Formats: sequence, C-alpha cells, structure tokens
Amino acid sequence: MPSERQRREEIVEVGRMMYGKNLVVATDGNISVRLSEDRILATPSGVSKGHMKPEDLIVTDMKGKKLSGERNPSSEIRLHLAIYGKRTDGMAVVHGHPPVATAFTIAGLSLAQCVIPEVVFTLGSIPTTDYATPTSAEGPTVIQELIENHDAIVLDRHGAVTVGKDVFDAYRKLEKVEHCAEVTLAARQLGQVKTLTPDEIRRLMDVREQLGLTGRATLACSNCGACGKPYDEAAAESGSKASNADEEQIVERVLREVQKALAK
Repeated sequence: MPSERQRREEIVEVGRMMYGKNLVVATDGNISVRLSEDRILATPSGVSKGHMKPEDLIVTDMKGKKLSGERNPSSEIRLHLAIYGKRTDGMAVVHGHPPVATAFTIAGLSLAQCVIPEVVFTLGSIPTTDYATPTSAEGPTVIQELIENHDAIVLDRHGAVTVGKDVFDAYRKLEKVEHCAEVTLAARQLGQVKTLTPDEIRRLMDVREQLGLTGRATLACSNCGACGKPYDEAAAESGSKASNADEEQIVERVLREVQKALAK
C-alpha cells in the first residue's frame, strides 16, 4: 500500500504531465486520490498543476471538509466526491481541460461514436454530459448517471473527467480522451468519419475480455445510435441544439434580407 507521501508525489507528477501536455492551463483542473473510505487527498484551489509541491495538497473528508493542509479545497471538490460516492472501485479522479475534446462539445459534436479500436476496448464510448455551470452544485448532478458506467466522460464546455485504479491510470485515460478527439478532428478534416460496425465492436469487446482489462468500458448505444452509420450522419440524427440554433438564425437573416429586397 503506497504511503500518503508517495501519493502526494504521484499527484504532483501527474499534474506536471497534464500541464506539459496542455491538458490544463493556468490553475485549471483537479486531481484527487482516495486515501481511505472517509478521506481523499486532493489538489487545492488556485494552484497551477504544473508547479505544485507535495505539501500544497490537502486532505478532506467525504463531505469536502478540510482535515489537513495549508490551502483551501477547490470549488470542484464536489465533483470528485460525487464520483467517489458512485464508484467504490475508483481510487483516483483526474479532471482536466483538454482543448480539442472541449471544442467538440462547443461544436455540439459527440465523442461517443465507436471509431477508434483502442478507445473502444479500453474506454468503451466517451459520452458527454449536459451543461452545468462550473463550480456549481449542477456539476455533480450531470455526471451522476454517466460516471456509474464509464471511466471517462466529457463535460459539456468544461473538459473531461476520468476515474482510475490509481492516479496514473486516471491520467492515461484523460490522455486517451484527448487523443480520440484529435484523431477524430483530423479525420473530419480529411473527409467522412466512418464508425465501426456492430460486428467489429463485438470483436473488440471480446479482445478486451481476453486481455483482462479492468475498469468500466460501457458502450453508450442508447445515446449514440451510430453503429454502422457515418459519424456525421449519426451526429446529425442525435441533433445539436447549438447547431440548430445557428441554422435558425441564418434562416431568419436570409428571410429578412429577402423581405427587404421584395419591399424595394
């Protein structure tokens, strides 16, 4: 069993990797590790994840009350506590702001479609939550259902959160989320993005079982519906409120211009 000191050093190392990989900027993001059933070790508020020291970290109870440490708990601690409450198997939580994955949510596009084999048999699908105001009580609410069945989820306009057996495991999953977003973006720029077929997906899940991979890799078919369909077609069927709103505004502007022209 790693000591608390070792876990502090591991969190600091992961923070530096996140900062170095541009998965967080400034003082964004949070990292935590479960120390026991009633205590977690977490990054505090207002500290760059790339410039932390082990003594900067704080210990809280499962209600977010600080038990030790010089600094204050982050306002996002509630998100971590909600995840630990839902995931008794979760030993670490990492929350970052990967830019491409976040951009997908702003564009109204999902990463839940099964397109990259390695992502499918390690993470399953990567669903996106509803929007919640950052630091508010809405954050824990929108992740409640999804985090039960997924080790990695994207937060609408607010990065991504991952769960792992330790802090390095959770960090690697965050890397994979951003890698998935980068590859999918490149494919969209090159042309049509093809999803894996149901048979291909089943074979990948068989590979996962054979490899004895741990963690929860659920396929979010109920909110995806992309099997056997091109990525863009599936995204169109799922609908994007932001895209629809933009299209309606364009139509309204065109109609106004037409009316002006006819009135002359």
